[in-house]
Amino acid sequence: MSISPGSVTSQPHIALFPSAGMGHLTPFLRLASLLLSHNCKLTLITTKPTVSVAECTYISSFLSKHPEINHIEFHVPSMQHSDSILDDPFFIQFEATSRSAHQIHPLLASLTPPVSAIFADLVVANGANKVAVDLGVRNYVVSTTSLKFLSLMAYLPILTTSDAAKLVDGAAEIEIPGLTPLPISSIPPPFFNADHGFTATLVSNAKALPFCNGILMNTFESFEPETLSAINNKRALSNLPSILPIGPLETYGLDMNGQTRYLPWLNDQPAESVVFLSFGSRTAMSKDQIKELSDGLERSGYRFLWVLKTKKVDKDEKEDLGEILSSSFLERTKNRGMVIKEWVNQQDILGNAAIGGFVSHCGWNSVMEAAGNGVPVLAWPQHGDQRTNAEVLEKAGLGIWDATWGWGGQILVKQDEIQRKISELMTDEKLKSKAKSVGDEAKKATGNGGTSKNTILETIESLKQNVQTVLGTHKN
Repeated sequence: MSISPGSVTSQPHIALFPSAGMGHLTPFLRLASLLLSHNCKLTLITTKPTVSVAECTYISSFLSKHPEINHIEFHVPSMQHSDSILDDPFFIQFEATSRSAHQIHPLLASLTPPVSAIFADLVVANGANKVAVDLGVRNYVVSTTSLKFLSLMAYLPILTTSDAAKLVDGAAEIEIPGLTPLPISSIPPPFFNADHGFTATLVSNAKALPFCNGILMNTFESFEPETLSAINNKRALSNLPSILPIGPLETYGLDMNGQTRYLPWLNDQPAESVVFLSFGSRTAMSKDQIKELSDGLERSGYRFLWVLKTKKVDKDEKEDLGEILSSSFLERTKNRGMVIKEWVNQQDILGNAAIGGFVSHCGWNSVMEAAGNGVPVLAWPQHGDQRTNAEVLEKAGLGIWDATWGWGGQILVKQDEIQRKISELMTDEKLKSKAKSVGDEAKKATGNGGTSKNTILETIESLKQNVQTVLGTHKN
């Protein structure tokens, strides 16, 4: 759909409401950057306090770069939390934000010009929907995971009640009518307990999905074609609104400290010679597993860039590299590898010509970044949506994974297995060719005339037309 400049003069005012964690914040900031480039007025709602230092840093830097964005700090009230989530600060924040999300009403009601739409994280969909109805504005959910996993979350209200037997009868897979079955081993452990705080939070918000105007997805048509077709053609989950794929969302280009540590080093390495290893912003790997990984990596003989974490929350990271990895490993590999313990710009790394493969936890942002750059992935899922994402990634031709490695920390994956899979990742020419094809399709989707670009343009145009209609009504 082509939109001529000036065809609509009304500027939509969109309120963006992400949830806790960099995995949720990052796609919202990228979407914000995209909306700004199409002349939308934005209000960004962020929760306070943030769980991680990285969230606070990136919010501050993003707003400094875009002073035109109106910022609302939503102070999440403290409340009694479910005992089942006390070991995870992100789950605690999810539950607290979900329960209080409706309280953003007065904050949005007082804005000028009035808000014309709310783009909210699934974790706050129920509260955001109530506010949208009260304000008489449109409400879209922004999904931060794969469409396959979103389908599972949308089905949770049924799966945890009338279909609960499917989770306890020893079945090998879960079947959502109209969709390819999901292996039972890919269902996150909290979903087996309907009373778990995280599960209950998702169930209450999934019930709001049928009432929103659309679900914006950081994916693209050719990456998850079967699931997208089944839902949008009402063969599966027919109560859902339209799925709107707008990805891969592009980076928003902040200048953050620390880049000079790794980018100059990468620039000096031969093309496609480096293995990049990163397991996301909230994956804490045990010291035993770190030892096996370092040994397997060293034995593989490949150059590497490894982002290492030992704690779920970055502000709890106290140990130096020398306390986690042996000094002998660091010394032996100093001429062909780099290990760092800070947040990095993965998009810049994956876009560097030196990267030949990516060992990833399969957080969805990482999957889309790899897809956008055509980089093959060795999937090593750790928790949450990541085993489902790994299945999607493998089916799309972007990578490989070994399902027997289990969830993070479930088993100790030995160095010889790690060496074998890294070697496969870096030498399989068929895999490399498929990954490059995925990258080409991703670029086509976000380029002029591409499906993802057309979808976001059509969404914005619809909001503009709605603003015009409202203004016209008020004039009359």
